[in-house]
Amino acid sequence: MKRSSGINYWSIKDAVELYGIENWGSDFFQVNKDGEVTVTLRKGDSLEPVSLFQIAKGLDERGITMPVLMHFPDLIFNRIDRINKSFNNVIKEYGYTGNYRGVYPIKVNQQQHIVEEMVRFGSDYSYGLEAGSKSELMIAISSIKSRESLIICNGYKDEEFIDLALYGMQLGLKIFLVLERPNEVNTIISRARKNNIMPNIGLRAKLSSTVGGKWAESAGDHSVFGLTASQIIDVIDTLKKEDMIECLKLLHYHMGSQIPDIRHIREAAGEAARIYINLVNENAPMGYLDIGGGLAVDYDGSKTIFESSKNYSLEEYCGTIIDLLKQAFDGAGTAHPNIVSESGRAVTAYSSILVFNILDVNSLIPENGIPAMPENAHENIKNLKEILETLTLKNIQEQYHDAIFYRDELRNLFQLGKVTLRDRAYAEEIFWRVIKKISILSADLKHVPEEMKTLESIMADVYYGNFSLFQSLPDCWAIDQLFPVIPLHRLNEQPLVPAIIADTTCDCDGKIDKFIGLYDIKRSIMLHSLKKDSDYILGVFLVGAYQETLGDLHNLFGDTHVISITIDEDGEIQLTREISGDSVSDVLSYVEYKPAVLLEQIRTLAEQGVKEKKVTPKQRKEIMAAFEEGMRGYTYFEV
Repeated sequence: MKRSSGINYWSIKDAVELYGIENWGSDFFQVNKDGEVTVTLRKGDSLEPVSLFQIAKGLDERGITMPVLMHFPDLIFNRIDRINKSFNNVIKEYGYTGNYRGVYPIKVNQQQHIVEEMVRFGSDYSYGLEAGSKSELMIAISSIKSRESLIICNGYKDEEFIDLALYGMQLGLKIFLVLERPNEVNTIISRARKNNIMPNIGLRAKLSSTVGGKWAESAGDHSVFGLTASQIIDVIDTLKKEDMIECLKLLHYHMGSQIPDIRHIREAAGEAARIYINLVNENAPMGYLDIGGGLAVDYDGSKTIFESSKNYSLEEYCGTIIDLLKQAFDGAGTAHPNIVSESGRAVTAYSSILVFNILDVNSLIPENGIPAMPENAHENIKNLKEILETLTLKNIQEQYHDAIFYRDELRNLFQLGKVTLRDRAYAEEIFWRVIKKISILSADLKHVPEEMKTLESIMADVYYGNFSLFQSLPDCWAIDQLFPVIPLHRLNEQPLVPAIIADTTCDCDGKIDKFIGLYDIKRSIMLHSLKKDSDYILGVFLVGAYQETLGDLHNLFGDTHVISITIDEDGEIQLTREISGDSVSDVLSYVEYKPAVLLEQIRTLAEQGVKEKKVTPKQRKEIMAAFEEGMRGYTYFEV
């Protein structure tokens, strides 16, 4: 930070403020005195901050190269514990007589270690699972240990799906088949009768209440799933006609996976309460109200109704729902149902961090000084040089327009063959130095002209990261999801380079050029200059929800290494699970190639090279060894 003395001060506090870590870190992430980002983990019965940079160094010493997805089971434990305790505390405080039963939607992150952690850490709370496909149902039935834990079956269900759920009920599991479409009730009735098993039936209501932002279509009249009021009545009449109304035990609704505004949560709960009361009045036994997902993650830390934030705390979320429901049910004389929620994003997001190294930097302005003016330089080049030397706050806008004019005139002259490539290169280097100077000076203007507001992002250096956006951060590309990005070290040094981050794919969309800000979206991030022979390591935080299983094989970059990390009672880092990232051979097989066949074809080509005297037999051996090793290698840069 610049002080009046002119001396350049920079503190850890400045770094924390710049990257907003206290706003989005949720007490999990801080910065230590060495300028390194820490994660808070369990050390026996206490908590201890551990440097992520030191973890990254330790992985490298073990031969685990970046990029790597660091996963912290302790953070999942913390989130499950906090959500359950918050609901249970509010239930006790308000005198609500139903219980809370959380379930984890497997689709949020289907990785085996994640689901196992959910079941293990949630066992004290009878934490359940939600399945939206036959594959996920197989996982749920094989994983659940407690007979009090729920398995909620959402999504499209064919006869085989329904049969599997019915057999699970027969084995003593508490499974609910939730009707998403009107015709499903007939299929469930048919399969239940054929198997002679009475099902637990739920129905998903299509609420008129809606939310804003990316998940607006998850609710409202035009949502894909759920039953309208008239369709709910049809289901009730069908169940009564078939003498199965006693099977209807659960009402479900879902407003979207990230609801920023508590007002929408309140409105939806109120509408659902009225539907539930009417179902009870229709002689359905009921007993469970599933409020779906929606508990938001404050990705940008602004605590607003912006789509990457939320304007409520966990305690306010729980209190709002329980208070409203209690008033509604007490007013109608209806017994309090058990409350079920499907908070997947809020449970898993914090637990994983994508960590990668920077491979190179591309800047519009070289680090060396301005070269000498070319001989017989064109008049417009001299004009640009003069603008650079005479630019001040007083003439900033005029000089900006003049610089644009001279730059464009020189480009036109180049097209006509009247200036050389060297002339153009020199002119553009001067031009970009002018723009950088204007960008710096404009920060002191009371009113920045609209045309100058984007100069910082235009001038941003490109930092090339060793990762694939499409594989590891698909939501960043597909729905412009914002994730916190921060260097894991050197935060005791002031970052002076505005930058965007490009990945290793050859795709113009493979970049991060939108970053969190407390009041708006930033078009660049401040980073440090690279040091020779020293890694510069960045972390992308809150990526534990959806990113791992949504990733694709763009440019055939595969899964990263996934390392689960805890600390022991002595504070030493323990790698509790290591999942190796995809090799070149792995990703080739995913797209139907046979690596052995490819190698044989290359071997044939190499032998032909020997025959044609292009290579020696010894060189052939070296070539084939390189290709065979390449097949076994990581798909990312190994440096």
